[in-house]
Amino acid sequence: MDYGKHQASQGYEPGEGILTTLIRIPVRIVVLVLVLPARMVWDALTALWHAADRVLLRPLGRALRWLLDTLVLTPLAWLYTWVLTPLGKGAAWLAAVLLVRLWIGLWRYVIVPVARYGIAAPAVWLYANVLTPLGRGLRWIGTALGRLLTVLLIVPLEFLWRYVAVPVVCYGLVVPAVWLYETVLTPIGRGTVRVLSTLWQGTAWILGRLRRGIAATGRGLGLAVAWLVTTLLVAPLVWTYRRILTPVGREIAAAFEVAWRIAGYVSRAVGRALAAIAWCLIGAPVSWVYRTVCTPVGHFLRDALWAPARRAAAEAGRAARAALATARETVRQARRDAWRALVGAPGGERSGEPRGIPARTLGSTTTVPSAAQASETPLGGDPFAKQG
Repeated sequence: MDYGKHQASQGYEPGEGILTTLIRIPVRIVVLVLVLPARMVWDALTALWHAADRVLLRPLGRALRWLLDTLVLTPLAWLYTWVLTPLGKGAAWLAAVLLVRLWIGLWRYVIVPVARYGIAAPAVWLYANVLTPLGRGLRWIGTALGRLLTVLLIVPLEFLWRYVAVPVVCYGLVVPAVWLYETVLTPIGRGTVRVLSTLWQGTAWILGRLRRGIAATGRGLGLAVAWLVTTLLVAPLVWTYRRILTPVGREIAAAFEVAWRIAGYVSRAVGRALAAIAWCLIGAPVSWVYRTVCTPVGHFLRDALWAPARRAAAEAGRAARAALATARETVRQARRDAWRALVGAPGGERSGEPRGIPARTLGSTTTVPSAAQASETPLGGDPFAKQG
């Protein structure tokens, strides 16, 4: 059996140095001592925040929302519905009457006639009877002057340019200049270029030799300096980082992780103990008082005072709504009667006079327009009982 494999503690990786094994436990103990108070403070603040959110902030938010709905949004909605909307409709109607219709009438009966008969018609007459003949006359005069200018000036100038100036410039200046360039200047330029090219090639060869020698010397010096820096500076730094700093940093990070987890266990245990003590000293008595005293008193107040008051308020509200409906209907009927009294009943109907019942002949239900109106009796009565 491999006893060494079973005896190795968890968290130790194979191939770790003696430095890692020696500093692991002390570093974790020191980090646990430093991290435990911070973790307990953190857990206490977290629990306090959750308690404040559940007990204070959420009820406060609901109360503020109710106050906002009751004191701000509902009055604003009522103001918008019953005040601002009628005012806006009245203002729109007034603006339409005073502005739109006024401007439409002004445009239709003032601006359009003035523009049509005071500006457009005179302008059309002026264009047709004055400007058009004048323009045609000016165009004829311009055409004649153009032809005269062409005959007297353009034709002589064109003759001078074609038969005098062009031959003099071509055969007096251009041809001699081309001959001088091809016969004299071109051979001189080619010789000069060849001489300069030979001098430049020689100079470049000398400079290239010098540069290669300097480069070889500088390369050797650079290799020597690079070897010295690598051997005396980079190699010790790499060894220090790999063998000392990396294990120490890894162990410190692992120690912080383990210490934070252990501190969480300890903080949770302390919190549970404090919560149990607080429940025994405060929560249980308060719960007993609430369950034994406050709940019966609240039920008695709800059944004896609040429910009758709510029913009475509901009845009063219904009565008030019924009274308002009756008053509204009365006002509407009075307004209708006043309107009928002022303008008369529609359709030739006369208010206050009962409509006559057409007369009927004996033994028939048909009405005769010229017959006298018969009296109406209740059901079962005989109108001719006394005559028999």
